[in-house]
Amino acid sequence: MRRRFSSRASLLLFLSYIFLSCFPEYIETATVTLESIEILRTHEWLPVEPQVYFSCKGENKTFLPDVKKKNVVYAFRGQESWQPLTEFSNNKCKRCGLYEKDSLKSDDVFGEWEFCPDDFTVPNGQYGYSVEKEFNATFFCPDCVAMKADIENSSGSVEKNDKHHDGGRRMHWTVVVFTSALASSVIIVGMVAAYKFWQKKRREHEQARFLRLFEEDDDIEDELGIGPFGGSV
Repeated sequence: MRRRFSSRASLLLFLSYIFLSCFPEYIETATVTLESIEILRTHEWLPVEPQVYFSCKGENKTFLPDVKKKNVVYAFRGQESWQPLTEFSNNKCKRCGLYEKDSLKSDDVFGEWEFCPDDFTVPNGQYGYSVEKEFNATFFCPDCVAMKADIENSSGSVEKNDKHHDGGRRMHWTVVVFTSALASSVIIVGMVAAYKFWQKKRREHEQARFLRLFEEDDDIEDELGIGPFGGSV
């Protein structure tokens, strides 16, 4: 029984491997790094160096320790210890922003916007974003370009962003359905194996009980002398 359950579980794992191999975009991620940034103002009233950081909703803050003065363009190689800024696992946008840490009140906002893989241009994978009188920044994500091309090929359209998002949603639901079916199959196989094991134990228990009843009857007959060899002739 254990061998049968193990073989079925191995088959399910093998099917999962084949599916993920066919759709690698659901495993790989597109890494975003910061190429350059210039802050045009600071929000602190005190004469201290600003603490600038980038963050997307639900993710950790990424502080930019080199950014200390306004009106200075800071360029990066993408290999700094605080890189990358964020990662995309699909073509869904994120709500991200650039902020300045404040020691007395809530953090100040340079700007917040919808950060999307589609924003990165072909072929170099760059994306520039600026907020008037606040900051100018350039981001880099070559994997986003490849992700965008994959989505365009799978959806059969390269003209409208809406079609790209629709294709991404269809593939997302495919993954959800497949994962749900896989989990249900594992649960059903486990329940069937447990039920068969319970039936086997129940039969063994009934057989043992039946044998004990015969033994008890033999003992009573022997005590009363009414067994096959008991009594007087």
